[in-house]
Amino acid sequence: MEKGRGAIGGRRWAVEFTDNSVSPSTREIPDPLGFTRSSQEQDDSAVSRQKKDAEANWKSQKAWEIAQAPVKNLLMMGFMMWMAGNTVHLFSIGITFSALWQPLSALQGVGKVFEPYKDNKVDLLGPKLLFIALNLAAMGMGVWKLNSLGLLPTHPSDWVSSLPPPQEVEYSGGGFPLMR
Repeated sequence: MEKGRGAIGGRRWAVEFTDNSVSPSTREIPDPLGFTRSSQEQDDSAVSRQKKDAEANWKSQKAWEIAQAPVKNLLMMGFMMWMAGNTVHLFSIGITFSALWQPLSALQGVGKVFEPYKDNKVDLLGPKLLFIALNLAAMGMGVWKLNSLGLLPTHPSDWVSSLPPPQEVEYSGGGFPLMR
C-alpha cells in the first residue's frame, strides 16, 4: 500500500455503506418493531383510494352545478321576453331569437360541457339529462314567445297562399236559355 491509500476506493479511512449486490427487499437487517412494508403499501393504497373518491365526489358535484346552470339563463330570458312585450319590433324579435339560439348552441355542445368531469366513478347521465331538459324548456319558452308574437304559422289564414282555389260547385247562367 502506498502512503495515504487504503483498500477501499483509494482513501484510507473510507467506509462504504451501500452494498449494490444486495437488493433492499432482501436485506439482512430486519425492519424495526411495529413496521411492516405491507401495511405501508396498504396505507398508501387507502389514501390514494380516498383521494380518488374525494375527486370523484367533487367532479359529481361540479357536474350537477353545471347541469343546473341553465335555470339562471331561463329566468333571465323569461324576464327579458316579458319586458319586450307582444308587439313585433326589432327588440322583441332579437330577444326571441336569442332565446332560441342560446339553448340550441348549448345542446350542441353537451359533450364538451361535461368533458372535464368524465370519470369512471362519476355518473354523468343524470346531469346531462337535466342539462338537456332545462335547455329544451328554454327553447320551448322561445317558441311560445314566437307564437305570442304571431310569427308562427298556426292559423289556416297563414297558409292561404298554398291552398288550391276552391272548386265551383254550381254554375249560374242567368235567365235566358242559350240558343244554338
